[in-house]
Amino acid sequence: MAYRWYRKARPFIPIVVWLVFTAWWIYGLVTVVVWKRSDGFSWLKPFLFYLAVTIRVLTLWVPMAFFWKPVRWVWDHTVFKGYEMTPKKLHRPIAAVVTIAVFLIGSMVPEETGENTRASRAISMFGLVVMLAGLYATSRNRSAIPWHTVIGGMLSQFIIAVFVLRTQVGYDIFAFISEMARTLLGFAAQGVTFLTDDTVPKLPWFFTGVIPPIIFFVALVSLLYHSGILQWFIVRFAHFFYWTLRVSGAEAVVAAATPFIGQGESAMLIRPFIPHLTQAELHQVMCCGFATIAGSVLISYIQMGLNPQVLVSSCIMSIPASLAISKMRFPEEEETLTSGRVVVPDDDEHKAANALHAFANGAWLGLKIAGMIVSTLLCIIAFVGLINGFLGWWGTYWNIIETPLSLQLILGYLLYPVAWLLGVPNQDLRTVGEIIGIKIITNEFVAFDTLSDPETVLTTRGRIIATYACCGFGNIGSLGNQIGVLSQIAPGRAGDVSRVAVSALVAGVIATLSSASIAGMLYTDAIAQNV
Repeated sequence: MAYRWYRKARPFIPIVVWLVFTAWWIYGLVTVVVWKRSDGFSWLKPFLFYLAVTIRVLTLWVPMAFFWKPVRWVWDHTVFKGYEMTPKKLHRPIAAVVTIAVFLIGSMVPEETGENTRASRAISMFGLVVMLAGLYATSRNRSAIPWHTVIGGMLSQFIIAVFVLRTQVGYDIFAFISEMARTLLGFAAQGVTFLTDDTVPKLPWFFTGVIPPIIFFVALVSLLYHSGILQWFIVRFAHFFYWTLRVSGAEAVVAAATPFIGQGESAMLIRPFIPHLTQAELHQVMCCGFATIAGSVLISYIQMGLNPQVLVSSCIMSIPASLAISKMRFPEEEETLTSGRVVVPDDDEHKAANALHAFANGAWLGLKIAGMIVSTLLCIIAFVGLINGFLGWWGTYWNIIETPLSLQLILGYLLYPVAWLLGVPNQDLRTVGEIIGIKIITNEFVAFDTLSDPETVLTTRGRIIATYACCGFGNIGSLGNQIGVLSQIAPGRAGDVSRVAVSALVAGVIATLSSASIAGMLYTDAIAQNV
């Protein structure tokens, strides 16, 4: 009886939900705008939430094409019409000049203050040029590089950074996202309190402060995936990059999904297509995974005391960056199967029976991910300690005693030039070089742990750039992880996966570093005060 009633009422449930949220938003708007509520409430955050609910409800009955048609019409009759009127041989030069002008104006116009000098911004810009020049010089096929994707990707990355770091609206939006992420930590702590007592969540331990939020977040993602909300959001997000950067549908889906669900899980979204991907698409899929982090570990980094606005903005910036840089390093030379569509296929084999089943499966998956993180960190930190013990003993025979020889010390000097190219202040160069090296050799968890250590003394500019530089899965451990996942999904492509893996790792690391360079170009003292 209850199920029959539910089936009859189901079409009206979204309408009722929308009406409730409409009343909520109108009441909130009246209290803020008309009654001048002054206890920290603003109209922007409720509006964004209400807008998301409204769009989701509307698209249950109205196809997205209905909304995109007017946008496409305006685009075709303004920007694209001007593009067609321009001689074809001038398309790339004009696009390049416009991009360079945007970079120069955005980074050089603001006034100098403190650590924020035009010289330091110029160094960050020079570092970005060096990265792109290196990618061009080592490209698999320079004549096949899709410059539309490269220029559009770098410009999108810069515009996202300007929006987040230079505008109040952008700051408010990402601060709101960061605030929501922090709120999730509180709910996980309630579960820990139930299992133990109210003193355990307050302990300064990685095991009690970081692991429970990961388990809860993965379970929540599984629930959202089962309900279709996550796929809907990812496909909408992917459409933007598919349309603007002219990449294949599979590449757009993976790039859009990776910051939310992770490198292995994003590949699972296009599992039926993986056996048929071109080598360039495989390279792109892996590069996206190396260039950013996942939402599950993002929560843990926030709990470690790292700046949430920097972490969230870096994840979004890495999407167009990974698409642009991968296409420079390994351009497409074949016909792609998903070149004309963006779709997330249904996974009937692993589909949960209902929402409760999906949530339980997610909790179990979260426990496995948390266990993998704990065991990996334990072994890596112990192994680095072993290496440092040997190096310290070996260094004493070279009279290296005052500052013992260690892996961190060696990496600090080896990556000293990289830190300089990012625009890091001179006094922070060796420390930031160490942190970047630790991230590549071990993983970003260990690097962020070093960065958040009270004994790690850095300037605000150096700390922000280092946070951006480490915000990605580009490390040797993730290399093995991605090879294993993709080879398991498509055993027949294991050879191709292995062939492009190292190149994809290099491209992913450079994509993350490019975000750090752009952060150095846009850094201001006002940003330092906000973050």
